[in-house]
Amino acid sequence: MKSYNTIGKSIPRLDAPLQVTGRLVYGEDMYRPNMLYAAAKYSDHMHAKILRIDTAKAEKMPGVRAVITHRDVPVNRNGSGIYGVFDQPVLADTKVCYRGDAIAVVAAETKEQARAAAEAVCVEYEPLKAVFTVEEALAPGAPVLHPEWFESNLSHHQKIRFGDTSEHMFDGCDLVLENTFTTQKVDHAPIEPHVALAEIEPDGQIVITTSTSRPFNYIGVLTNILQMPATMLRIRSAAVGGAFGGKNEVTLEPWVALLAKKTGRPVKMVFSREEDLNTSTVRHSYKMTYRTGVTREGRILANAVTIWADSGAYLGLGSSTMLKAIVHACGPYAIANVRADAYLVYTNTLIGSSMRGMGVPQVCFALESQLDALAYRLGMEPEELRRRNLFSDTGHLPNGQVIPSSAARATYERAWELFRDESIWGKQR
Repeated sequence: MKSYNTIGKSIPRLDAPLQVTGRLVYGEDMYRPNMLYAAAKYSDHMHAKILRIDTAKAEKMPGVRAVITHRDVPVNRNGSGIYGVFDQPVLADTKVCYRGDAIAVVAAETKEQARAAAEAVCVEYEPLKAVFTVEEALAPGAPVLHPEWFESNLSHHQKIRFGDTSEHMFDGCDLVLENTFTTQKVDHAPIEPHVALAEIEPDGQIVITTSTSRPFNYIGVLTNILQMPATMLRIRSAAVGGAFGGKNEVTLEPWVALLAKKTGRPVKMVFSREEDLNTSTVRHSYKMTYRTGVTREGRILANAVTIWADSGAYLGLGSSTMLKAIVHACGPYAIANVRADAYLVYTNTLIGSSMRGMGVPQVCFALESQLDALAYRLGMEPEELRRRNLFSDTGHLPNGQVIPSSAARATYERAWELFRDESIWGKQR
């Protein structure tokens, strides 16, 4: 058998000594001589037209060196370029769609001066009706959040059809059970909030050091927003104090870049915990209905799944997340007939986007809860119901993806062995 130097061996983290000795440099630790601090003015409404933005008072306050609004952004559109939908402004211009929309950003000599000036930015609004649930967003007469992109608040419908998905798909089932499950929005809550520092090099290159583990994802977005060639923009990562998917997308980076360009000085911004909770993306809340048909012996013959996903104010990575959810909605189980539909809906709430598992934890919770309910109705042990339906050596997901699954079955059996091991857990009640 071949011997490997890396595979199968424990490899120590290179930054472990720095972490345990407190010498690792995170974004909050970054400092540059002559550095300015940035703070943002956020929306006072969940949904409103913007009638006027007045920064005159803020510009005259002590320590203030620059204020930017949408007028200072070369291309004032962020959003899900991978879908061709740029629904989110870098800084709000004509309207706000949730309280996390930033309208202006101030750079000042101290954090306190920046925050005071940001609060002094005057914004006049015309409040609009807001929708906070999927049901409200799809109701007749509901305000359409992004009419320039979609005719209604339903942005995406994804579907999978596998086997017989007609009205006869439940024929032959001895028991058909339908349940609806819901999950809430969840914040990533990393120890480190979002933080970024922008600096201007002598040749005009902008260097942005930010708290992301995916700096390469930011280049295309930022070169478009800033209208700069990639050769004049450099993205670096400091040590990241947790992300879990919540730092996959551009947020404060354009703001500090534009302020650094405007002032010619380094500009740093660190979100407060409140800002991080109110403005960063979250795990989507899902409403999931499962209609599942089984035989008396516990074989699953058919599964019809409907998912309603709350996108929040903007699209984010919602479509990709929902695709992963619908593909995994029936788990590692051999089911002959599957009909799955997923719908992504805008609301005036926190933006749903990527988080660990990207849509799969929600459907996993719903599916496994449904299986427990079926086992109860059949008078069968939940363990045995799952065993009878697990993929064999090879499985097929409803989208046709082939899964080598012998290892999964072996893992399942080993997990049950460990669960019953009284030397580990004590005697089971």
